[in-house]
Amino acid sequence: MTEMTMLTEGPFRTRRDGPILELTLDRPKANAIDLKTSRIMGLAFRAFRDDDSLRVAILRAEGDKFFCPGWDLKAAAEGDAVDGDYGVGGFGGLQELPNLNKPVIAAVNGICCGGGLELALSCDLILASENATFALPEIRSGTVADAASIKLPKRIPYHVAMDLLLTGRWFDADEALRWGLLKEITTSEALLDKAWELARLLASGPPLVYAAIKEVVREAEAMRFQDALNRITKRQIPTVDRLYSSEDQLEGARAFAEKRDPVWKGR
Repeated sequence: MTEMTMLTEGPFRTRRDGPILELTLDRPKANAIDLKTSRIMGLAFRAFRDDDSLRVAILRAEGDKFFCPGWDLKAAAEGDAVDGDYGVGGFGGLQELPNLNKPVIAAVNGICCGGGLELALSCDLILASENATFALPEIRSGTVADAASIKLPKRIPYHVAMDLLLTGRWFDADEALRWGLLKEITTSEALLDKAWELARLLASGPPLVYAAIKEVVREAEAMRFQDALNRITKRQIPTVDRLYSSEDQLEGARAFAEKRDPVWKGR
């Protein structure tokens, strides 16, 4: 494996291997996110989005105890405004980043709560270790889990989402898997290897198709089925239009006819 380290120190590190970028939140003791860290994360995710040679990202956190508890309340007590400038991607650099049309995998180890769970929900696939635990405890501090209140009822059954939002209770990886929040549970030791295995599988796939899938899913979320389908068939979605005019579209058909693996070029 040939590795290129892009950022080796600070609260958010990146490590690259070919088309895969690993992003690590490392802010002891709990990997809580303050404004400065959120801005750094936004720049890193934007660079990933804009680099055509990168195809898949893995978001992880250093240590076994905490993935991320969300907003750094100690920093807030010292003057970090809760409604401050989180950076180009919003909180955690990811949940408001526009046009991110590449797969992002979350590898969750340990406590994942509040804004940390919202950050994981901003990824496309979530893997978790056996010791992962989750909660949306904002209700207990008199505030609202804003992103989770929008996303969670669309991801899992409404009454389950409301239970988690209204009570702030903790739930484990088994329950998260049961409700469909997770792709897979693994051991802490195997978590990162599993994430890289999945990332390599995705990196070998057609990047233009992935981009079209992500944009269609975003666009269709608030649309009637027929309206969304009409936009696709009329090529009114930019990534779909690009896909249908691409070399990769022809390559897929040729590879199928010739009974061989396709060679995707992303163009």
